[in-house]
Amino acid sequence: MPTETFEFQVEARRLLQMMIHSIYSNKDVFLRELVSNASDALDKLRLEALRDDTLGADVSDLHIGLETDPEARTLTVRDNGIGMSRDEVVALIGTIANSGTADFLKQLKDTDKGDANGTGADGLIGQFGVGFYSSFMVADEVTLLTRRAGETEGTRWTSSGEGTYTVETVPDAPQGTSIVLRLKPEDAEDQLHDYTSPWKLREIVKRYSDFITWPIRMVPPSKDAEDGAEDGEESAAPEAAPEPETLNSMKALWARSRDEVSDDEYHELYKHISHDWTDPLETIRLQAEGTFEYQALLFIPARAPQDLFMRDYKRGIQLYVKRVFIMDDCEELMPPYLRFVKGVVDAQDLSLNVSREILQQDRQIQLMHRRLAKKVLATVKDLQAAEDGTRYATFWREFGRVVKEGLLSDMENRETILGVSSFATTHEAEDGKEQLTTLAQYVERMKDGQEHIFYLTGESRQAIENSPHMEAFRARGIEVLLLTDPVDEVWVDTAPEFAGKQFRSVAKGEVDLGTAEEREEARAEREKKQEEYADLLTWMTERLGEHVKDVRLSSRLTVSPACVVSDTDDVTPALENLYRAMGQEIPHTKRILELNPGHPLVAGLRRGHAERPDDAALAETAELLHDLALLAEGGEPSDPARFVTLVADRLERTL
Repeated sequence: MPTETFEFQVEARRLLQMMIHSIYSNKDVFLRELVSNASDALDKLRLEALRDDTLGADVSDLHIGLETDPEARTLTVRDNGIGMSRDEVVALIGTIANSGTADFLKQLKDTDKGDANGTGADGLIGQFGVGFYSSFMVADEVTLLTRRAGETEGTRWTSSGEGTYTVETVPDAPQGTSIVLRLKPEDAEDQLHDYTSPWKLREIVKRYSDFITWPIRMVPPSKDAEDGAEDGEESAAPEAAPEPETLNSMKALWARSRDEVSDDEYHELYKHISHDWTDPLETIRLQAEGTFEYQALLFIPARAPQDLFMRDYKRGIQLYVKRVFIMDDCEELMPPYLRFVKGVVDAQDLSLNVSREILQQDRQIQLMHRRLAKKVLATVKDLQAAEDGTRYATFWREFGRVVKEGLLSDMENRETILGVSSFATTHEAEDGKEQLTTLAQYVERMKDGQEHIFYLTGESRQAIENSPHMEAFRARGIEVLLLTDPVDEVWVDTAPEFAGKQFRSVAKGEVDLGTAEEREEARAEREKKQEEYADLLTWMTERLGEHVKDVRLSSRLTVSPACVVSDTDDVTPALENLYRAMGQEIPHTKRILELNPGHPLVAGLRRGHAERPDDAALAETAELLHDLALLAEGGEPSDPARFVTLVADRLERTL
């Protein structure tokens, strides 16, 4: 039997109903789609008038009109744009997913003709040719009346969305297109979906179509003449037709030059999209041109919202495509560590799904994501370089903890993030006040021979400054970064260096400070002491083996008797607790107990062990020394009750 080719058979009514009820998640978007189609029709007329002088179309008052009739339960969306011929109605409206905009763009490209002013057809919105059918979500009958510019006869198209439609010729139709929706009766009592209500239409237009280029005018329902006249009297004269109300601002501030927009207008837009009552700290404009064009207007708030660190915090930028609102809180456009940035991105072309409610993950989105992040960081760098520095100080106070999250996730911009970051430090300003410092300033102040950027993490500045780990650094005047944010515990292990200088915790590994000659002298002295204290160190390592991996002499202590440190590559206790708080169980890491051989307590413990190694009190002293070291760094003994008992016993003996 020969091979045959068949076309798929489609039951049009079921296909239409499935499309209507599956593509869109919000019924309100039907008006967005009809207004977008009307805007396209106006753009097409403007372009056709430039191409064809004989068209004879009036382009002096191009607009979109909305009219309601609450009694008849109808909503009319009309425009005085290009209109359609009878053949176009059958081809475009009678064929699902046949986009007239796509055909028009193709014709423009084929003829290589566009707007004399260079704007071309960039404002045309339609892509899929299905937006018109969203009308059936709210209407049980749709009537379209249209006449193409330059023709004398119009066409009326009518359908109830059941798979069939009627088409008839109308001799006296006005130029353009009007769509009359006979609204479904079940929405009459639902105020949230009463599309004859002026406030509802205002809300939808404001949300989805506020920045459409053409005015969207609503004609309020006219009031009937009053019947209250007395018998024998003439009835009252009918009221004058109400003035139409323009619903959209048409002010796409991002599409206008900076000279045309005042700061007050920018601030008003920021407050509208962010629901913040204060002015933004900084306004950022971006216009990308080339193969992929988009415009962005971003704002850095002046204060952090209270829910910035909540899991359900809504982040992201408002996304528009050719001034038509697509979605709020578009997370794909901004990295999580810049989630506080508010604003608008308007793309000329973007891969959306058919309903325009979901972004397709593609290269365009990734390019915008990268460019916007770099632009925000560059703006922060400019704030940092400003002479007074007050706005940068405000920014870092409000958002510094969030920005540092980018050190964990954004490898491409890590160096930039480190550059715009500021940290508390042991360095004091000339006026003696505490101040934040940048890493560039830290590196510039580094002492001769210093090879690392030293830091210490902790719960508070006071706790860090009082830590025994700081003693040698304080004695030598070496600056240390004081890191108190929870994220600091994580990023310092992932960011290897800045300006060629590696980060080094003062509470990890062994510390060698000073010049090469001084370090060699200190190493020789420590080896000599090591021999003197060898027996004590071995004994204490055995006695405290449950809690520590080693006991050694310290080069970082000058006042305190002991401290507890981690090995260079070990996880710190604070990071252990952070992982456990996130539900990740990790094994406990033993640490190292360092002793100060110059402290009387340590020296006395050595003598006592040499004279009476089997004395039980010495073992208790060693245990107390370890617990005191934990307390000094802000930790706590593994057995607080036993620690209290031992301390109370020792105090009792002194009385």
